Amino acid sequence: MNYIETTDWMFLQLPMFQRQGKMAFKKDLTNSIALSKHLNNPEKQFKSIHVAGTNGKGSTSHIIASVLQQTGYKVGLYTSPHLKDFRERIKINGKVIRKIDVINFIKKNKSFLVRNKLSFFEMTVGLAFDCFAKQKVDIAIIEVGLGGRLDSTNIITPEVSVITNIGLDHTQFLGETLPEIAVEKAGIIKKGIPVVIGEFHKETFPIFKKIALKNKSPLFLASSTIKKIYPSDLKGVYQIHNIKTAIETINILKTKGYTITEENIKKGLNNVINNTGLLGRWQQLNEHPKVFCDTGHNKEGLNYVMRQLKAVSFEKLHIVLGVVSDKDLKSILPIFPKNATYYFCKPNIPRGLDAKKFQRECLKFGLKGNTYTSVNKAYKYALKNATKNDLIFIGGSTFVVAEVL
Repeated sequence: MNYIETTDWMFLQLPMFQRQGKMAFKKDLTNSIALSKHLNNPEKQFKSIHVAGTNGKGSTSHIIASVLQQTGYKVGLYTSPHLKDFRERIKINGKVIRKIDVINFIKKNKSFLVRNKLSFFEMTVGLAFDCFAKQKVDIAIIEVGLGGRLDSTNIITPEVSVITNIGLDHTQFLGETLPEIAVEKAGIIKKGIPVVIGEFHKETFPIFKKIALKNKSPLFLASSTIKKIYPSDLKGVYQIHNIKTAIETINILKTKGYTITEENIKKGLNNVINNTGLLGRWQQLNEHPKVFCDTGHNKEGLNYVMRQLKAVSFEKLHIVLGVVSDKDLKSILPIFPKNATYYFCKPNIPRGLDAKKFQRECLKFGLKGNTYTSVNKAYKYALKNATKNDLIFIGGSTFVVAEVL
């Protein structure tokens, strides 16, 4: 199989949560442990940092990677989902792995993957760990896919565990309340391993404190301890939380013998996009009219995005919007402004919510606009209708942003 055939097989033959939803979610680490053993435990052959959280874990992971790259370390980076190319999930020093690496991994291990019915996510984690071990990275930043305790990545013993924040997302898998979700996220806290909590929340911090104490894991609250921050090329106002979390993590690495100077931190923060290729975080696509996209898709993330919109000057607001079918619309739709023109669309995945149905739901919250047969047609009409002093925002789902990019 060539690269396209290989990734098509991965996408279509095996369950993948981001595309299919609940049916692809497995509450079990058995397959991950079995695959690791089959691959000779690659996760034990490199140092790592484990990053969980409802929002900000992707940005935080990229910031940490950028600083470590700036320092001269060989850095692996595993994140999800991808926006344009599957290989965005697995990078070494900001460069995606080679197509041949994906092809050879599947070719060599296909019989094992099929026989053990591994999910898309499980095999992708295995591929990442295998690549990082073979390429002899100094350290890898590993982003949790979903939750923490039973996530496929949770077979590593990291240098530092990081939990950015907690919000009500993926409640059908992780729990209906913030404390329930916090328990799942806290599953990445390992015995004796320092843990960084990005933001304080009165309902969840006591849970992290209790679990850290039980595991004799030193606990650090970045929002309280980090006073000095530096500018970054990541411009969203919400990035301040992620920057603090990343700096606290870097400070802990320094106590473990990693050589990281203040200048490394400054340059790393100012070159996150260039060093790591991060996409879709308050990313500007056009100047006249201004066009921004952002992958924020839950209540907490979208609140930050709407706050960011208010900080930009424009005449009229146009919003290209699409979501997945299991999204809690009652929690996110009140966040969106009523004085905007909406372009409703369905992301091109099985899990996408039909545009007509989405339009009807939005109307209940005073959000008005037309439906379009694709994300790109919606964007095309937004560009056609907007004047040079208007602003177009594209979002609601990672997959909407991916199609535009």
